[in-house]
Amino acid sequence: MRIVGVGCGPGLLTERAAAIIHEADEVWGSARAIALAACVLRPGCPVHEIEDYRGLRDLPLGAVVLSTGDPMLSGLGYLPGEAEPGISSLQLALARLRIPWTRVAVLTAHGRDHDEAVTAAADEVARGRVVFLIADPAFSVPALADVLAPLGDDIRIAICEDLGYPGERIACGTVAVPPEPSSPLFVVLAGRF
Repeated sequence: MRIVGVGCGPGLLTERAAAIIHEADEVWGSARAIALAACVLRPGCPVHEIEDYRGLRDLPLGAVVLSTGDPMLSGLGYLPGEAEPGISSLQLALARLRIPWTRVAVLTAHGRDHDEAVTAAADEVARGRVVFLIADPAFSVPALADVLAPLGDDIRIAICEDLGYPGERIACGTVAVPPEPSSPLFVVLAGRF
């Protein structure tokens, strides 16, 4: 089995990932991942929307599992098999905001304890890092701002929504006036940048 990153938005599929997907015996992915890879699917290739993520470990050798963004960034890279990277929301957000990767700590709150993620973010910002945080629709940016506020009013917060899509939006603010997400698909960056 191969786990292939399809990018975080349209047109962000690498040539190598496209070739792997095109040669697959069968393809599995979320509806969003399948849509991102639709242009390279071989006619007649069986395509399955994932309903049970636990069953993915038992797929046959020629199967390709699509992972949005990059499988190793809070994706399906935990599955056995070969992982092929994709263009991630991390790559796009840092490029858009012109933040060097070497300054960044990567965290996730997606489907995880938000309080723990906010505490970890504050620890990283206190160390001088810029936090890249993968959020989910229930994540509270104001709660993050409240925890970061004691670190100084020069701490910035950016929300990057729908990265790579035509409606991409990046909103910047401060801990005093944090930006608000308007899409369920967003990441947050916080720190001195």
